[in-house]
Amino acid sequence: MYLRDKGARHDLVDAVVAAECHGDLVLIVRKIAALEAFLKTDDGVNLLAGVKRAGNILRSAEKTHGATYTDRPDHSLLVEEPEIALSAAIKTVESQSGAALAKEEFQAGLASIATLRQAIDDFFNAVMVNVDDEAIRTNRLRLLNRIRKVTVAIADFAKIAG
Repeated sequence: MYLRDKGARHDLVDAVVAAECHGDLVLIVRKIAALEAFLKTDDGVNLLAGVKRAGNILRSAEKTHGATYTDRPDHSLLVEEPEIALSAAIKTVESQSGAALAKEEFQAGLASIATLRQAIDDFFNAVMVNVDDEAIRTNRLRLLNRIRKVTVAIADFAKIAG
């Protein structure tokens, strides 16, 4: 109720509460403010689209196959340059955003996550996730799960409208 009275968007409240906030209202309010400002930028809008696309593909595969893709990708199965680049970008962002979030620097964490935008776009422009080779398909889905994992530290992007 407090957040609604303050004018917070309900989808951002849901997205942040669904993430790992441990019920700390001060952290929730700060994350919502940072997320709202971020989503007003081109990087925010474009990253949201890429993260949602990754999440949609992942959820569909999880439902279809009755599986989760939480294991780390096998780097020996990354065969396309854009998937190799995405994996490297995620590794860098995990470290940078993790450090920023540990210090409760949410804008810096989002700025770090935003650097994934180009790697995600390149991946989706050049790589087919749902290929016939089950090992490669599973590995690519694990890569998409890493995107979801790095972003959910701030918010569950699947709950954000747009």
